[in-house]
Parts: sequence; C-alpha cells; structure tokens
Amino acid sequence: MSTVEDVDTAAAARLRSGEAWQDFCQVIARAGTVIERFPDASDLERAEWFRFLTRLMRNGAERFMENCEPYRPRAQITGWRTSINVQMPDQDHYLTEFDEPVDLRLYGNRNTTPYFVLAAWSAAQPADLGARSWAPAGFDGLEEFDPATLRTTAHLSSDEVHFDADGSFSIRVSKTPPSDGGDWLPLEEDSVGLLLRVVHHRRDEEIPPTVHVERLDGAPPRPLTPAEASAGLAKLGQWLLSYSELVRSWWHDNFSKRPNQLRFSRQTYLSNGGVPDRHFAFGAWECAEDEALVLEFEPPECEQWIFQLCNIWHENLDNYEDGQGHINKFMAVPDGGGRVRIVVSRIDPGAGPNWVDPYGHTRGLMGLRFIKAATPPAVTLYRLRADELSRDGWGALARAARIEADVTD
Repeated sequence: MSTVEDVDTAAAARLRSGEAWQDFCQVIARAGTVIERFPDASDLERAEWFRFLTRLMRNGAERFMENCEPYRPRAQITGWRTSINVQMPDQDHYLTEFDEPVDLRLYGNRNTTPYFVLAAWSAAQPADLGARSWAPAGFDGLEEFDPATLRTTAHLSSDEVHFDADGSFSIRVSKTPPSDGGDWLPLEEDSVGLLLRVVHHRRDEEIPPTVHVERLDGAPPRPLTPAEASAGLAKLGQWLLSYSELVRSWWHDNFSKRPNQLRFSRQTYLSNGGVPDRHFAFGAWECAEDEALVLEFEPPECEQWIFQLCNIWHENLDNYEDGQGHINKFMAVPDGGGRVRIVVSRIDPGAGPNWVDPYGHTRGLMGLRFIKAATPPAVTLYRLRADELSRDGWGALARAARIEADVTD
C-alpha cells in the first residue's frame, strides 16, 4: 500500500467487516496450541498455562488497545499478577506505548522511591500491520512482526536525574536534546515505547512515584479510529503468539537442557528489553518434593538483589503475593561472613527467612539479579535430599551435587 491514507482505509475496512476480529481470534487460538508441545506438563502447569494466556491477553489489551492512544500518552503500571520474562516481584513497570516517536515530557515526583530507571524501546513494526491478516502466517509471521522482541536504545537512571527539593523531576523524551540542557532520554526513528522500572527495597514502607506524560506539541486528545483499533487487535494477537513461542523455545531449546544451572548473560537479558544497570542470571530449576536446592553466594555492593522462582511459563509463583517465592537483599539473613544461603524446598529445613517454597511445583525457571553491582558474584548451587539438610545442616552440602553459575557477560 502506497500511502498512510491507503493503509488506514484498508485497516478500517477490515474492522468494519469483522475480518480484523476474526483474524485476531484465529491467532490466539493458534497460540493456545503451544501447550501440545509440553506432553509432560503436570495438571498444575496446564492450569497455569491457560491462565497465563488470559494474563497475556489482559496485559496486551491494556498495552495495545487501552494504552496506545497517540494523543493521550500516559505511564500505565502493568496489571496485577501479569508477570512475563521472570519479572521482578520488587519492581513495578510503568509503560508508555506509541506507534511513532513524538516529543514528550515525563514528569512527577519520586516520593520515597529509592531507585528507578527509564528506558526507551525500539521494535520492527510493519506500517500496514492493521491492514492485513496475520493468522495465515501462524508462527512464521513473527519473523516479520514480533512485538515481544524489543531493543533498549537508551536509559536514564534516577541517579542521573535532577530532582527539586521536594523530589519533583521532569525528563524530556525526544529525538533531539532540550536546548536548556535539562534531563533527556533520546528516541530513535523506530521507537515504540518507554518503560519505567521502579525498584523497591521494602515495598510496604515506600511511597511509589507519581508519574505523568504529556505531548510537547500540545495536540489535544481525540477519539479512537477504526484503523487504530484494527492495528491494536493485530498487535495483541501477535503478542500472544510471540510469548507463547518464547516460553516454548526458552524451555525446549535452552533451559530444560541444563537444569539447576544459572547463567549470567548480558546478551540474553538485553535481547528482551533489559537495561545494563544490572547483572541477571536465568536458569531452570528442578527439585523433587523430597529434595532441596541450595544457592550460595556472597552478595556484592549493590542497590538491590533478588532471587525468584517461576513456573515454566516464566511467571512468579502465586505465593509471591504472600511474601514467598522470592528472597531479596532486604529479606535475606547472611551468615557472619556475609555469605547468603537460600534454600528451595517443600518444607523449611531450618533456613528461616532464607527459605523459598516452590508452592507445589517441581520445576520451572529461576532468576538471580544484582542491580547496580560492578560484577556478579560467584554462585554455587547444590541439590540434595531435604531430610539430609534438615538433619545435618550445612554440613550436608559437602556430599551434595555442586554446580557453579556461568558468567558470559
């Protein structure tokens, strides 16, 4: 199609005829079939899979249908319990979505938030995505349009932001820097959004930031157009398809082949929209009901560190809402020498606050991240019988299988 007007006309026609909706339904039906690639999935994992799809739909609908209004930008916090890509429990995500870069101002007050980092994302996005059907291409269509593959092009941390005495801030977000030398986050020609990561130390004791976004050209809000709705359905469908394929490929092509191993890889993390202020190790965990996993490391100086368990769909376990399923810098109790030992086991073998309950799971993904650390520490994992750990304490580790984490940063 030769012009933007032609594309919008075709996209609007697809919406009016119902073709855009039917195509969306076919795409999400295709995404649901990914569970067939997991014949060994437990009943719990199958139940979580279909809930995962509904969470993806909720997350994607909020992003691409509700929060992608070009003339009404906002920083919208992601939905309750919609975690993707081993999302950090002690971090909130504020998203601003757009189809093409415009000059913006992000402003507000940090309140008592200890640390945040703002990043700009870019992604390949066909100009006519709402004007054609995606279901016939199936998973092959992700080679052309994959909204889950994002490239971080710029980031700005709260350490670099200038705050007023009361904690207020203002950041220009644009392709060109501000003439007054104020805080600036650059955009590129293919920028499609912003992500503000708000890191908490002790969430219950902190006041989250207030964040607003405005267009600098003063353009007023306007109603949704049929072409935009058609494009939003296409994005939402491809989003579900992409993350369904991502969890399959991460498990089958990578993590399931090396259980109970952690690997710090800057390349892997940044390829999924990460920011370089942290070292992040992904891995698969496997632990039978009568076994225990022990992670041992000496944390470096850092803003925050966190270890978390996830299911095979990359989601935080449901018990994180009860303060379980993860351990962070401000929850863990180190030994007298500063070393931390974290125990994953169905029953607490005496680890106290360093115990993580797998909550009915025997496998999944795990993540260990260190924010604002110069380098990641050496990490050792042990797998042993839980009753031996309960009986012999840390002395049982001398007889346990030992695995060292990899660093490929």
